[in-house]
Amino acid sequence: MKQRALLPPVAVAAALAAVTALAALTGTPAGPAGTGGRATAAARMPVERSLLVCPAPSASDTADTAYTAYTPGPPGPGRTGSARLLGATKDARPVLEPKEPGRPAGATATGADAPALTGTADGALAPGWTTQQTTRVTAGRARGVLGVACTAPGTDFWFPGTSTAKGREDYLHLTNPDATAAVVDITLFGPDGAAEPDEGTSENIRIDPRSTRTVSLASLAPGAQLADVTAHVTTRAGRVGASVQAAEEGVGADWLPASTDPAGSLVLPGIPADATSVRLVAFAPGDEDADLRLRLAGPNGSLTPAGNEQLHVKAGLTAALDLKDLTRGEPGSLLLTPVDEKNPVPVVAAVRVVRGAGTKQELGFVPATGPVGARATVSGNRAEENATLLSLTAPGGTDAKVKVVASAATEGGEAATREVTVKAGTTRTLSLAPAGAGRGTYALTVETLSGGPVHAARTLTLPHEGVPMFTVQTLADDRSTVSVPRAAQDLSVLTR
Repeated sequence: MKQRALLPPVAVAAALAAVTALAALTGTPAGPAGTGGRATAAARMPVERSLLVCPAPSASDTADTAYTAYTPGPPGPGRTGSARLLGATKDARPVLEPKEPGRPAGATATGADAPALTGTADGALAPGWTTQQTTRVTAGRARGVLGVACTAPGTDFWFPGTSTAKGREDYLHLTNPDATAAVVDITLFGPDGAAEPDEGTSENIRIDPRSTRTVSLASLAPGAQLADVTAHVTTRAGRVGASVQAAEEGVGADWLPASTDPAGSLVLPGIPADATSVRLVAFAPGDEDADLRLRLAGPNGSLTPAGNEQLHVKAGLTAALDLKDLTRGEPGSLLLTPVDEKNPVPVVAAVRVVRGAGTKQELGFVPATGPVGARATVSGNRAEENATLLSLTAPGGTDAKVKVVASAATEGGEAATREVTVKAGTTRTLSLAPAGAGRGTYALTVETLSGGPVHAARTLTLPHEGVPMFTVQTLADDRSTVSVPRAAQDLSVLTR
């Protein structure tokens, strides 16, 4: 039998000394007895760096834009870090530089020249860093309140609810935060499948380093006036931030964020109580048709909309359903579940919401979103009466308990906290503002304490001359922690 070669005693002693010294310097503990010193289960640790991308807010000269950046958590000694939001160009000056967790920072911009922004946060300011961009346009085709949460760049986005119809102007904003070029493909899917693109305009779209590009969706399928479209954005190289700005003649304008990843069951939270029109758009990206059961989770439970119990979505085709005044005076959340629970087919979805009537209408969108998970935050809230409304939905069969924290405002005040129970199958709404004389904008943070899952959305209403201008932002897990394997010394490697 072949024997294993052993290290000489002097080499073993030297190696042991080196390993012991390294463990002392790094503070690495030995593994528990019986494990041979091997690594134990991974730990959750705060992220060290966060990156966000904000689209250019508006092409209107009458636009007024407010930015609010916030990192959850109490400020305290020994917590250091930095954050800055700056134009998505080389050598741009910072627009916003938050100084500590627990205190939001704000900035404003006016007119059509406000650029797309990129931002980074590190150290204590990185975990859960959130930035909201809210624009008010009081005149013109893009009149309305346009709100969007700045997002992390990615490589794959789904936008159900876009349109190339007459009277709609939908523009896809693509921002590249990195030092190398990104290459993007865009595919539009209508009720009859993939739309025929204009030659060469939907593939290999180059986004230069640290720059932004705006693409008219109507230009990708000239002559095809499609009321309901799903846009799919993928990158061949690099990564981008992607959002769609939609303006509808005589109705209003808002941002349409990407839907959550395709899934068999979806939640679209925070449909306003006074919605006069709700239109659902869904798409099944795979090879199988999807049959979805619809329910509205309201304050007192879930019900099935009369006459709209189900939606059939053919594979590769965009399907739409007009739910009219779905909420009937009560705020709610739309729940989509597979008719055949044993064979769920992944879909993406969003709803187009209209408030008001006649010449006093305003437009907003609610995409499907994931649960808040451990913690989720939305910033840019206003303390004016009825301006900010938080919707919490527990779509499953279990009640949920969450903690809601309203941070101090950008101009003073102190944080306020409330624990809330959300009954299974219901949507609960509440308004929570900073304590004291807080002025300016503030952040709302939702933490899951027990039960769940919980899905959430914030509705911001800023009326103007009788128009119920509003915007809805969904909340999703801020992914402020990452899994880090626990390393431990293993002296047995010296004799192997």
